[in-house]
Order: sequence, then structure tokens, then C-alpha cells
Amino acid sequence: MRGFLAGGAVLALLQTVSIIGFAWFVSRLITGAIAGDGIAELAPTFWALAAMVALRAFTVWAMDATAAAGAARVKSQLRVAVLGAVRRLGPDWAARKGSATAATVIGPGLDALDGYFAKYLPQLVLTVVATPLLVLVVLLSDWVSALIVVIALPLIPIFMVLIGLATQAVQRKQWDSLQRLSGAFLDVVGGLSTLKIFGRERRQLGRIHRVTDEYRVETMKVLRLSFLSGFVLELAGSLSVALIAVTAGLRLLDGQLSLGVGLFVLILAPEIFLPLRNVGAQFHAAADGVAASEEIFEIIEAADALPARDTADAARAAVPRGAALRIDGLGIRRGDRLIVDDLSAGFEPGAVTVLTGQSGAGKSSIVAAIQGFLPYEGEIRLAAEGAGARAVSGSDIAWCGQTPGLAAGSVAENIALGSRLGADERGQLVQASLRRASASAIDPALELGVAGSGLSGGQAQRVAIARAFYRWTELGTPLLILDEPSSALDAATEAELIASLRAAAADGAIVIVVSHREAVIAAADRVVSLEAVRRA
Repeated sequence: MRGFLAGGAVLALLQTVSIIGFAWFVSRLITGAIAGDGIAELAPTFWALAAMVALRAFTVWAMDATAAAGAARVKSQLRVAVLGAVRRLGPDWAARKGSATAATVIGPGLDALDGYFAKYLPQLVLTVVATPLLVLVVLLSDWVSALIVVIALPLIPIFMVLIGLATQAVQRKQWDSLQRLSGAFLDVVGGLSTLKIFGRERRQLGRIHRVTDEYRVETMKVLRLSFLSGFVLELAGSLSVALIAVTAGLRLLDGQLSLGVGLFVLILAPEIFLPLRNVGAQFHAAADGVAASEEIFEIIEAADALPARDTADAARAAVPRGAALRIDGLGIRRGDRLIVDDLSAGFEPGAVTVLTGQSGAGKSSIVAAIQGFLPYEGEIRLAAEGAGARAVSGSDIAWCGQTPGLAAGSVAENIALGSRLGADERGQLVQASLRRASASAIDPALELGVAGSGLSGGQAQRVAIARAFYRWTELGTPLLILDEPSSALDAATEAELIASLRAAAADGAIVIVVSHREAVIAAADRVVSLEAVRRA
């Protein structure tokens, strides 16, 4: 926005010059006509007036175009930043925050910044540039009118501050209501099939109606304050201009003020108050975006608080194949609660390591910390004997979580998500990944609905496992991590999956499985029990 602000200041200066020129040439034209000047004598003044009108029209258009371009750039940069932050914060954050909240902030929330960057900021720049210059010009022309302006002008900012404080509180409530409405609607849509099964879908109508009505009420409060503020600002500005007009008229009658100066001052007086009044009016247009931006920056700052992750290819190549994963003094907190305390463990390549413990013991939190999705104390590093160690990056991990996380599209598209392979290679690798996940019977061309609907729970889980195998094979990631991969599988399919995991470990992968299933624990090369670690 620095370039936009600098360009806006230049355009504001040109617009101020056009306003002063317009007032000057109009007053010259009228006084000349009253004095009896002919058309030939008035023509240069007329053409100069036309030039001022054209200059002002150009500056208004240029400021709007510059503001729109600046707003688009800023929104684009913020959207990229917040989406990157959401990606770094990971699914654990998304589950706690709620996808509806994130979607509302990134979508309508960022779009609401148009009012701030395209309307409020340009008007603020114009006010900062134009108002002092116009007051100075009036002072040089008629000090009495300038004195009235200086006395009356501060009243508008005072009213703006008082109304703005009330508006912020109401705007915050409106934004919260919009988020509740988004969350409620998403909950109903997401659980609609379950609600229909139990015949409860109509009971949600009351809930949606109630939340919608809350949003309507808060919106009307904002509009009421907007109209009130507009009335107050217009009234203050109009009374101030009227006061200047009355005093100027009396002094004209008394002969203390010439007609040319009086007309010049009267034409400039409304222009002095107009920028400040517009700033107050545009403040309400910007309030939605400002409220949303607070949450946007909270998301970005939360991501910045996460431990740094190495993503460069050079850093990744610094550790040779065969590196082990080392965890030293790991501590993880969720709020005030200590989930994992001083955990140290090693995960070797070529071995299947099972991470086990009771529900809530911190298994998934450890996986999230390895992925960089949670802030933690201690160290998580990849290291090889005789070589350096470095932090784990996203490109080191192929992962399958407890929730499949499938999207609308074909099974093949879900498995090869983000792949850079050609169509033929991709198709072959999809088939191989399905075999490894014991899902050969699933047709890769099968089209799935929203959230992967169209598959059973066990099938969806196996497709997600196939996606992890696909990524591990394509990228050669040293880490293959699966969180409760067999929770929805029968014993025979579970045994096939265990065999695939052992084959991956034999190929040099560091295989980490979070599980409490006896068959998985029995097949492990090493078991890390969080209860045993805590007792130790």
C-alpha cells in the first residue's frame, strides 16, 4: 500500500489544486459578468474553469482506479498469507477453530476490506492533504471566515470519534453474528444426512431462523448508526457553512468584503468540510473489513508462533537417506494444560514404530508437533550418523490422519492430490497405492461427493492411506506417519495393511503408527508407550 498512499497523496494534491482553481475561476467569471465584461474577455476564464473541471474529474477517476488496484493487491497478499498460515497451523487448528469461521474470514471478511482500502483510506489521504491547504487559502483570502472554519472544523472529528466508538461495538457484534450464522448453517449442511435419517431436519429450521434474526438485528443496528452519523456530520458541516455564508453576506452589505473574495470563500467553504464528512461516512464502510482483519492477523500471528521449518531443497539434501527421527525433551501444551511433558524418543529407518497410549495421552499431538502444526518445547530433528541434523519439513512427511479428509472428485484425484507426475505415471502409482492400502477393489474413477461421500468408513480410510503411500512413493519422504489407520478395518484387511507398512519400512522409511490395536502393536518393531514414558 505504500505506492498507493504516495500516488494517492499526489492525486489528492492535484484534486485540491483543481478545487481551488474551480472556486477562483467561478468567482472571476461571475464578478466579470456582473462588471459587464464581454464574451471575448470572459472566454479565457471560462476555458480555465473547464480545465479545472476536467482535472478534478480525472483525479477522482484516478484515485478510484488506484484505490481499487491497491485494494485488490492487498487482499491478494493477505489471502495468500492467511491461507499459508492455515496450512501451517494444520488440521488440528482447523478442527478447533471451525472451518466455517476460517471460510468466513478468508472469504467475505477479506472482501469487506474493499471498503477500507478503496473508500476509507483514499478519503483519509485526501482529508490530510486537502483540508490544511484549503484552510490556508481561505485564511489568505479572508481571516474572519478562516477563524469560523478553525472553530467549527474540530466538531466533526469529535462527533466522528463518539459515533465511531459506538459503531465498533455494534460492528463487532454483527461480525460475531455472521460467524455464528455461518457455523450453524455449515453444521446443518454437514449433518443433514444424519438429521434426515432420524427425522430431525426440520428442528434445525428454528435454530437457523434464530441465528439469522440475530444477524438481521445487528445489521439494522449498524445501519441505524450509519444513518445517524451521516445526519450528524451533514448537520455539523451545513451549519458551519451557513455560519460562514451569513457572516460573509453581512460584511458584503457593509462593504467590508468584496464580491469576488466573498464568492471565492463561499465556494471553498463546503469543500473544506466535505473530506472530513466523507471520512466519517466511509468509516462505516470500512468497519466490516477492520473487524475481520483482526482475526486475519490473529491467524497469521498464530502461524508465526509455530517452530520454524526447513523447506529448502538444500536443507533437505543435507541429511542423507537413512536418517533417523530424534525427539528430545518434547513438551506440548494446549492452553494451560500440559499434554506431553519431556518426551525423548528415537524413530529409526527400516522399522515400524507404534506410538500407543490411552485416549487423550497426546499421541495425535505428538504427530501434529512433528508436522509443525503445534508449538512445542524441545527438539524434533532428522539426523544421520556422521552427518548434521535439521528440523523436519513438510516435504519430509507422508501422512494419514484419523479423519480421511476426502473431497469431491474421483478417487484417483483424491489419492494423487498435489501430484506433479504425468497422467500415465500417476495412474500407475494410484493403482499401486490402492494395492498397498488393501483397496484394489475400489475403482479409481469412482466419483465422490462432498467430503468424500459415496464410500463406506473403511473404504474412505483406505483411500486416505493410499494417498499417504502415493506421496511417500512419489516424493521419497523419509517419514510415513499414520494415525489410527486400521480403526475402521476388519482383521484381514488390517493384516494386509500391516504387511504393506513393513514393506515400506524395509524400503528404508521411518514408519510411525499411532494405534491401540493389538494386531498393530504385536507387529511393531518398537512400541513407544506414553504411559510408560510418564511413569519413567
